[in-house]
Amino acid sequence: MEHPADTEITDLFIIGGGINGCGIARDATGRGLSVALAEMNDLASATSSASTKLFHGGLRYLEYFEFRLVREALIERETLLKAMPHISWPMRFVLPYHKDMRFESDTPTSKLLSLFMPWLKGRRPAWLIRLGLFMYDHLGGRKILPGTATLDLTGATVGAPLQDRFTKAYEYSDCWVEDSRLVVLNARDAEARGARIMTRTQVVSATSEDGIWCVETRNNESGETKAFRARMLVNAGGPWVGDIIQSKVRLNSREGVRLVRGSHIVTRKLYDHDKCYFFQGADGRIIFAIPYETDFTLIGTTDSEHGNPSKKPVCTPDEQDYLLGFVNQYFKQQLTRDDVVWTYSGVRPLYDDGASSATAATRDYTLKVETSAGAPVLNIFGGKITTYRRLAESAMEKIGEHLSLSKGKWTAGVPLPGGNFPVDGGGRLVADLQSRFPFLSDFWARRLVRAYGTEAAVILGDAEQAVDLGRDFGATLTEVEVGWLMTHEYARTAEDVIWRRNKLGLRLPAEQTQALDDWMAQRRHSTPEAAVCGIRRRT
Repeated sequence: MEHPADTEITDLFIIGGGINGCGIARDATGRGLSVALAEMNDLASATSSASTKLFHGGLRYLEYFEFRLVREALIERETLLKAMPHISWPMRFVLPYHKDMRFESDTPTSKLLSLFMPWLKGRRPAWLIRLGLFMYDHLGGRKILPGTATLDLTGATVGAPLQDRFTKAYEYSDCWVEDSRLVVLNARDAEARGARIMTRTQVVSATSEDGIWCVETRNNESGETKAFRARMLVNAGGPWVGDIIQSKVRLNSREGVRLVRGSHIVTRKLYDHDKCYFFQGADGRIIFAIPYETDFTLIGTTDSEHGNPSKKPVCTPDEQDYLLGFVNQYFKQQLTRDDVVWTYSGVRPLYDDGASSATAATRDYTLKVETSAGAPVLNIFGGKITTYRRLAESAMEKIGEHLSLSKGKWTAGVPLPGGNFPVDGGGRLVADLQSRFPFLSDFWARRLVRAYGTEAAVILGDAEQAVDLGRDFGATLTEVEVGWLMTHEYARTAEDVIWRRNKLGLRLPAEQTQALDDWMAQRRHSTPEAAVCGIRRRT
């Protein structure tokens, strides 16, 4: 390992390759800073690939009076849609209403109503839901997304899967997002602008010498150690933000993180339309049921305390039963664990604001700069995927107090790789792709466009038939696509490909997954320099 004094000084060293770390890397590099980012696993390997996959304002946060957060998120939905129409698209949400809907007992709204309208006994009146949706429609200056409508469920397509007792619903707009692809595309764009992105690279220690951070890293695959010097650190460690403060940077900070586990289940497709459901439970909580990957339905999420960030979060049997019991209050088809085809769980690193429950803990982000070590470090707590770009802008305001920036805010509406087409242009892009490559099925073409946008045609190159794309790994995944993911999108293993770059793990049996993993390992070993050092082709 080279001596730290011999290394070039980087402006910003970012710890963590989730959405916050990669979003800040992109913004900072575009403002003229030199940036290095280290992620100990794959990009988006923790919280940022385990969300409910929504760009949404957070309708339920209105009950907690988090108006700033909701307004910021609502404005961001349309800003983000314009920059990534391949991985994000509008969706309509159906909120069935019945008179027994209830608040969570510890929300500010429920406390006020209990005080001034005790006869409601914790129930959510229809007028209050409509008021919340009115605010949801107007807080963010909506221009693209349609507003709220009232539905008669009797005889309606969206009413067919629901129990007959539901006759009325409200329908409003939010947006889908491919969360882990969002992270990778931010990292790619940051790298294209000059950032150094290092995956499978753990920060061993960070110490301050003469106002400069000396950072030691270790590659988790090769064991190689390296030294970096940086003028400022960004701790975007997500669930590990507290551990980094204590054991890597070794600061005596009073700020705390509250780890909240959110779990989801996936079932076979439960209904035949493309709208989502927003369900409210007898306990006051809400969950979503969302069309997922064409042939499945995504149901979530839970809110449970999670003690140790190094303990892998899993959807427990109790959480599965909770989610199944929740939707069984709404759907005619009664679900059991036998209907669950996959589960996933992530840990949200919320700022510890002393809330009484995991559900009540703030989803807003908190940014704290510490200088007690002799050099500045920015610690990031909380945040939600919808506001990642605004969080990055807020982080740059903090960073700008310590480092000179050559440019102001710039990321709003600037397309991510593959996103340079109109918000409503996805269908045309699919048709054009099939016209150019007639061997593509509807599913295959749509999957490629929703992953790569305008880059889908670049990946397919001059192929005239499917065999020109090399080995077929199953479920429309080919050697050409996997090669692209390894050289352009930091993928190293089959898990990276089929659970984060796409969700083909839902369709590939174990033997095909193993064959893919073996092929990728062989490719890595045949090109060790590119595999270990992170050298990749530019587009």
